[in-house]
Amino acid sequence: MTDTQTLTVDAAVSAAQSAFEAAREVSPATRRTWLEALADALESHADDLVALAHDESHLPIVRLTGELTRTAFQLRLLGADAASGDPFAATIDHADPGWGMGPRPDIRRVGEPLGVVGVFGASNFPFAFSVLGGDSASALAAGCAVVHKAHPAHPRLARETARLAVEALRAVGAPSGLFALVEGYEDGPALVQHPLVKAVGFTGSTRGGQALAALAADRPEPIPFYGELGSTNPVFVTPGAWAARRDAILAGFVGSFTLGMGQFCTKPGYLVVPATSRDELVAGLADASPVPPHEMLSDSLRASFERSRDEFASVDGVEPLTTLPGAEGAPEATVFRAPAERVLSAPELLEHEMFGPASVIVEYDSPEQLEAIAASIGGQLTAGVHAEDGEDTAALLRTLAGHAGRVLWNGWPTGVTVSYAQQHGGPFPATTAPATTSVGTAAIGRFLRPVAYQDVPDAALPPALQESNPWGIARRVDGALQPAR
Repeated sequence: MTDTQTLTVDAAVSAAQSAFEAAREVSPATRRTWLEALADALESHADDLVALAHDESHLPIVRLTGELTRTAFQLRLLGADAASGDPFAATIDHADPGWGMGPRPDIRRVGEPLGVVGVFGASNFPFAFSVLGGDSASALAAGCAVVHKAHPAHPRLARETARLAVEALRAVGAPSGLFALVEGYEDGPALVQHPLVKAVGFTGSTRGGQALAALAADRPEPIPFYGELGSTNPVFVTPGAWAARRDAILAGFVGSFTLGMGQFCTKPGYLVVPATSRDELVAGLADASPVPPHEMLSDSLRASFERSRDEFASVDGVEPLTTLPGAEGAPEATVFRAPAERVLSAPELLEHEMFGPASVIVEYDSPEQLEAIAASIGGQLTAGVHAEDGEDTAALLRTLAGHAGRVLWNGWPTGVTVSYAQQHGGPFPATTAPATTSVGTAAIGRFLRPVAYQDVPDAALPPALQESNPWGIARRVDGALQPAR
């Protein structure tokens, strides 16, 4: 292993700060080559990395192979977007003596990288939300340096991925220290509290995220903490959709909440449907095919899931409806049933997250109950609606848009594509920063800070704002958009 794995937090952050000071002067096109080198490193070592991830996480080879492909794609996409200049929102207002409110000075604004970013890896996505996942990729694309805190669920994979990353960056001439790995329970708080760290990206539990967010806020210089925490991702079914395709909806529901053994942050934790007889629900669920089960990510996660599941099962008015086949070493998938009146009397039940293969069918008797449940949910990463053409769902959709970062129509939330329009965030407790996303090109903006320059001589301006546009990036000049060249 390289020295990345043996560094203390202070040594890693100090080296990262030096690397940042060099990297911030580099063109976005050059940063793009760095991210492409990281993507190439992942792909050229895919077989070994996937095998290591499978051994540590128990996730299927096919799933991990797709996740590695997604991670490489994400690195390239964010690198290309940075090279275009779009994330930096370079804006030039030339001096204008006839400006409507009086003479206007020459003023120019651009997003500048924050500095060293601490990133915490997730247990359930060993590639896409881990060492070279979305937080690391977006911070590097912004021009920041990254110190990654390895997740204890897959330490060997984290070390090997970090080793490859350091080697790849060195080979393409990136500043030494631009990426580093630290690990160990004590290193998490130390990373958040280090005075040279200027922002943190986190994906994990609500309790762990809140503890780290408090540390970030309590620093002498508080810093932004971009945490993805908990979400139950409810899906609402209208009477028309339920009558037209009940069995298909149940099949999609089962496939979605059992995918990855229910260890997705976007797992549908609640399916809200018109009141139905128990026998009809059981029959429909029996015909559905769960995703083939496998061991959960770790013994501790399984114990936590089973504890949460059993707590929910003990709630008055909640009925275990059915279980679906498990496998050796894997818990059975469980579907609960609860009436709308029960969850409306205790809305906190709608926030009870069971991180594993369990979900709840909530039955309503009237449109008013459906709307009331939608209004009662907390902040979510996603919320879904299954409806038929011609049904009036405008009010429901507007309600859900007030609670969730992504609203789905006749679909399931467990697929999160990486794109320009993607939004993977939401009001608390889904995230700590609801105006941001951790997936897609807009994620880069989290690690940029706008700076305006007024009447500064051209030669002293950063390249993004110089009149000749030496970086060739997209800019807005005197109100008109100019594309990258």
